[in-house]
Amino acid sequence: MDFNTIIERRGTQSSKWDKMEQLFGVSQEDGLSMWTADSDYQTAPCVIEAARKAVEHGVFGYSWEYDAYKEAVAWWMRTRHGWDVNPNWVLSTQGLGNAVALSLQTWTQPGDGVVIFTPVYHEFALKIEKNGRKVVECPLVLKDGRYELDLDDAQSRLSGNEKMILWCSPQNPSGRVWTKDELKAVAAFAEKNDLLLVSDEIHQDLVYAGNSFLPTAVAAPEATPRLVTLTAASKTFNIAGQRTGNMIIEDETLRNDMRGTLYRMDYAPGSMAVAMITAAYSPEGADWVDAQIAHLASNKALFDEGINAIPGLKSMPLQATYLAWVDFSDTGMSHNEVIARIRDDAKIAVSPGPAFGTGGEGFQRFNLATQGARVEEAVARMQKAFADLQ
Repeated sequence: MDFNTIIERRGTQSSKWDKMEQLFGVSQEDGLSMWTADSDYQTAPCVIEAARKAVEHGVFGYSWEYDAYKEAVAWWMRTRHGWDVNPNWVLSTQGLGNAVALSLQTWTQPGDGVVIFTPVYHEFALKIEKNGRKVVECPLVLKDGRYELDLDDAQSRLSGNEKMILWCSPQNPSGRVWTKDELKAVAAFAEKNDLLLVSDEIHQDLVYAGNSFLPTAVAAPEATPRLVTLTAASKTFNIAGQRTGNMIIEDETLRNDMRGTLYRMDYAPGSMAVAMITAAYSPEGADWVDAQIAHLASNKALFDEGINAIPGLKSMPLQATYLAWVDFSDTGMSHNEVIARIRDDAKIAVSPGPAFGTGGEGFQRFNLATQGARVEEAVARMQKAFADLQ
């Protein structure tokens, strides 16, 4: 399986590569794109074959039943994550950003508070604000190089107007894999405060050796009456452009609430996406994911060694995801000084830490889901850009 052949994405309407200059001031000509969370290598052969068959068939009319798709999702959750999902629990959305927005619109009202544990995926706060809800930040505690929960502090930040928690597991941007006890604690916090718990588990498949991911539903089954789980093949198989994700909702009342929202919006997934995801969630897809994780582990080791060799920089040890979270705070530089060096000297587009909320100050996020040669190049550029620290 080939993860190292360079595939040119410039000029293909790739937001990752074609918007570098517009968003970050990094030229497409000689810049490296390491910001948004998609990967630069081809997806699994079984997914490509499913798309090829659909194209060769040549008819793209209305489609109807999606039983095989839902059964494939259930198979994947059972065999990869030990979660016995009934296919009837699976609802489809137009990606997980859409799923977050639908959750806000279905179960909260304008002005309601929505809890997030920061630093966290920046789209959480953006979606909350776009929908006229109030962001309630509860900062994580950075201890011994990893983030931990402080639920006593979180409790002190609530006003009583909160209706939902947007939870991220594994955690983005830090790559933290939450333990069973931590997941149960969050579920108990949600119950204590009568909060719906919407768990974004999109990075669940990208977990490194020595770490074990648990779906929130498995770790804390007592949360079922207030739990909505969001999953997708998009990060795992690099098919985010198909704009299709899953909401897995065991509770019948909550599921019917969301069915009503989807019905009113007249939403159904596209047939091409359904074919690709059904093919992805298979034994062939699982083998490809295992190979991808080995490739990402190699990239991670290469990146961490090179970045950690620069005085003042620390790449947080990743337990999951392909997103390196690098701490620049010991350089003594301001955010603007750091970004200027990364942008102008290293010519790398990264995701700026402050966008992830309180606790993101001093950090930058680098996407490692690319070819090994590009990771080597990024490290070399960073070492040169910060050479005066060495």
